[in-house]
Amino acid sequence: MKKLRTPYRIVLPVAVSLLLASCLSWILEKPSFVLREITLSPRSFTEMNLFLGLDVQNPNRFDLALKSFEYTVYLNNEEIGNGRLEKELLIPSSSTTRVRAPVVAKFKDLGGSLKTIMSGDDVHYKIEGKADIKTTVGSLRFPFSKEGRINLKN
Repeated sequence: MKKLRTPYRIVLPVAVSLLLASCLSWILEKPSFVLREITLSPRSFTEMNLFLGLDVQNPNRFDLALKSFEYTVYLNNEEIGNGRLEKELLIPSSSTTRVRAPVVAKFKDLGGSLKTIMSGDDVHYKIEGKADIKTTVGSLRFPFSKEGRINLKN
């Protein structure tokens, strides 16, 4: 009888772990991303660094770790560049955390958006990409897309 119980000690925790990980998408509410600011920093004669101030809201009752974050940014419906965060960031439960996300943009890709950014006018934006989230229960990779308007005078 003792030999039959030993496999259950191994199989049961593995089965429960797999069940929890597979149900993570039902338990986890995906975080939301809102663009709050854009700052410019010249990089060369042909490229410019844009730094996006993104508010990441965690609606869950538990902390999330943003493991990686890949994104493409559009201003006034024109793609201006893309970026990637590799550093893991902790997003505390039921709170919003400001993330500074870099984007390398070529002047030729900025078009009329550069004038809009420099003048401080309202601009339509869209950010889309993929995020990797880690929790105490498991990990999840999900696509996201967020559109809105930002007032660049602030």
